[in-house]
Amino acid sequence: MLVSDSKSSFYIVYLISFLHLINDLIQAVIPSIFPLLKENFQLSFGEIGLLTLAFQLSASILQPLIGYYTDKTPKVYLQIYGFVFTTFGVILLSCAINFILLIASCIIIGIGSAIFHPESSRIANLASAGKIGVAQSIFQIGGNFGTALAPIAVAFLILPNSIQFINIFILPLIIAFFLLKKITNWYKKYLETKKTEKFSKQLKPYVSFSKRKLKFIIGILLLIIFSKFIYAACLSNYYSFYLIEKFKLTIEQSQTHFFLYLFSYMLGTTLGGPLGDKFGRLYVIWFSVFGATPFIICLPYVNLFYTDILMVIIGFIMASAFPAILSYAQELLPEKLGIISGLFYGFAFGVAAIGSALIGLIADFKSIIFVYQLCSFFPLIGIVCFFLPNITTKME
Repeated sequence: MLVSDSKSSFYIVYLISFLHLINDLIQAVIPSIFPLLKENFQLSFGEIGLLTLAFQLSASILQPLIGYYTDKTPKVYLQIYGFVFTTFGVILLSCAINFILLIASCIIIGIGSAIFHPESSRIANLASAGKIGVAQSIFQIGGNFGTALAPIAVAFLILPNSIQFINIFILPLIIAFFLLKKITNWYKKYLETKKTEKFSKQLKPYVSFSKRKLKFIIGILLLIIFSKFIYAACLSNYYSFYLIEKFKLTIEQSQTHFFLYLFSYMLGTTLGGPLGDKFGRLYVIWFSVFGATPFIICLPYVNLFYTDILMVIIGFIMASAFPAILSYAQELLPEKLGIISGLFYGFAFGVAAIGSALIGLIADFKSIIFVYQLCSFFPLIGIVCFFLPNITTKME
């Protein structure tokens, strides 16, 4: 098991989680203002999909490359560079006057997110004191809480004013730069002890598989990610439009209902990692696949009251999977934390990007309600989790 030198380092997990909150708050503002952008710039659903594609594809392509690079040459100040990109992206988005500038700002924010995630996930693992499932959940909670805050922040800060008011989100970025000093100081000291004999022994995986078997397992995990994030793209980027079209809500009302889903997603993340540490990652993955699917299939056919209830259940169950999947993969290849984190975050972003673009085109051709009926069957692909071996670990 990969552990840090002292359990006192666990406070770094909370700091990195708070930075994840800030990073994901900024990136979640983009889909939260889609209804406003659609209205102000007269965009089609297809163009909304292209904005998502620009943001998430720029994030997904870079993340595995950054992870691969930092596995070989860890970079202490990489997260600072990520937040610099995000800051410039926010400034450009606030003064965008056409669709091209909107695309450019989304790409820049996506690059900032791509730089942030792989190394941050690695630091959460290294500072975990052996509780990697708990650490990944805490790390994910920060991101999910930031995502959940975005629609509420948009409803109260941006919608009553204008798109230019998005500059207010530079304030949490300034806080992030101050917190990064503590994290970089800790990471510097940690890297100084990286090559000790004790550290080297801790890099051994729990179980040994052949390269062919490892590729098969990673492929299954990515297929599960595919099934979940295609559907998640539908929920995250088009849920407000779905509520507005089906239930005739205002933009402000739709943001409140959207918050319920995002908040439940955050709560699910809270339990996913610890339950994986206690009972096994595989069982949490199974639960996330088979527990959520019946509710997902029912969702497009119920009224607003039951839509809220089902979305809370779906968000809670689906969210439990990602910390478990990432911890499962990191246990298989503990010596490649960067590339594993980059691969899984990057693949998730890439799937969501392509999925969002396709969903936008289908919504223009048919309707957003039809999209929700169609996408409800994608989580069934996750049944392939039956082919995953059970990795039994013990907490020290």
